Amino acid sequence: MNQLSRRNFLQQLTLAGIGISTSGILSSYSAAPAGMRLGLVTYQWGKDWDLPTLIANCEKTGLLAVELRTQHAHKVESNLSKKEREEVKKRFADSKVTCLGYGSNFEYHSPDTAILKKNIEDTKTYIQLCKDIGATGIKIKPNDLPDAVPREKTIAQIAASFNEVGKFARNLGQLVRVEVHGRHTQELPNMKAIFDQVTEPNVKICWNCNDEDLLAPGLEANFDSVKKWFGDTVHVRELNVGNYPYQQLMNLFKDINYKGWILLEARTEPTDRVAAMKEQLEVFNKMISDI
Repeated sequence: MNQLSRRNFLQQLTLAGIGISTSGILSSYSAAPAGMRLGLVTYQWGKDWDLPTLIANCEKTGLLAVELRTQHAHKVESNLSKKEREEVKKRFADSKVTCLGYGSNFEYHSPDTAILKKNIEDTKTYIQLCKDIGATGIKIKPNDLPDAVPREKTIAQIAASFNEVGKFARNLGQLVRVEVHGRHTQELPNMKAIFDQVTEPNVKICWNCNDEDLLAPGLEANFDSVKKWFGDTVHVRELNVGNYPYQQLMNLFKDINYKGWILLEARTEPTDRVAAMKEQLEVFNKMISDI
């Protein structure tokens, strides 16, 4: 079985693991083939690597999935030509690294209808990019609950926007990954209130390891309140830095038989990022082996 067909086979096997129906929602899938595995968000540690360097460093370190962040040196943006998109797709296909997709900054809370419309339309443009480069989805943000607008109105607006971009993405076989992010919107009760109004099955939550996760009634209860909407990506910071209870989080994901990618969204500035990535993989592997 060649690399691509094996990857597609394993992706399909894991569809049921995070609650996505196989009935035409996605044509391919990006879940980690052997349970939880560690990948990379190019937020800081990959921001100045061109695409060949990024892929090579991921292969060296064993972080075999990547979420590409906007405006970084790998330059995977919507201005790529058809040929250039095919070249990006081929680079990943010829490697051991899965391109999960694009980490955008599109947001849907603005009371200005023109701003909201632009964010929605730009999201669709980048969903098409994800499709063209062989990725499986886009990361977006809610990203606030403005004080001057009733919360219920903004929550409904955000959910309606997610449904619109979700429908567009579903027709292209793509996921919409909603990062738990933003003022007020990164509080889990507010994220739940949004997703209570989301109807598109390919719009999923990307857990983001915020301090707000620990607010009353606590991590486990907050986790349980939204777990039915989890997708195939989770964002973590350095697993051995700070006070976030990463071991408890890994235990919770293990308890639900999570099959997605745990993506390292590192914020520190180590001298040797390749060595730092290897270290994070060692910490991660110990965490999941201790479960």
